[in-house]
Amino acid sequence: MLKTVIRLLPILFIIVSAIWIWEKFKDFKNPFAGDDLEVTHHLVIQKITAMGKLELVNYRFKDVVESRIHKQFLPDAKAILIVEGEAIGCLDLTKVSMADLSTSHDTLVVHLPDPEICTYKIDHSKSKVYDTQFALLEEAKLVDQAFKQAETQIQQSAYEAGIVEQTKENADKILKPFLEEVSGKKILLRYQLQTTKRILK
Repeated sequence: MLKTVIRLLPILFIIVSAIWIWEKFKDFKNPFAGDDLEVTHHLVIQKITAMGKLELVNYRFKDVVESRIHKQFLPDAKAILIVEGEAIGCLDLTKVSMADLSTSHDTLVVHLPDPEICTYKIDHSKSKVYDTQFALLEEAKLVDQAFKQAETQIQQSAYEAGIVEQTKENADKILKPFLEEVSGKKILLRYQLQTTKRILK
């Protein structure tokens, strides 16, 4: 019996030593290991920039536009158009860099460029000339002038209708959950706050 115990002593010593070493060094951090947070940042940046210009809201407009050429001795030439168009609010995510990311505990703050109107245009397939009067050879000029005026009005109307604020709200609903899934952190979106509503003349 004694001989058996003596033979088992080295095995017991090894087991006890292994348990002691594990308990002693299980919380040891490798000083050469990579920084997981930095890797996460790079992953977020790659995902953001891959999205490019992220379109977040589409405003559609319908307008009646009158174009007129004033004449001194003849009736004014005029054209009336029914115009449809759209304005799209987006974020240019290609402008985001590592410097725009900051972290605090379990929260990642992403500083985004201001929302912008990335597209505003006339939908010519849904627009038409409703009427022309005394236009004669000037009809093409009247129609072209009316379309240019209508396109400018679409941009102005989009700002007045709050497309910038709506773009930010939709970013919270769409972009924020996506980034939280990618990073595994709570996301706070911040903006430069330089965008103002422009009234065009």
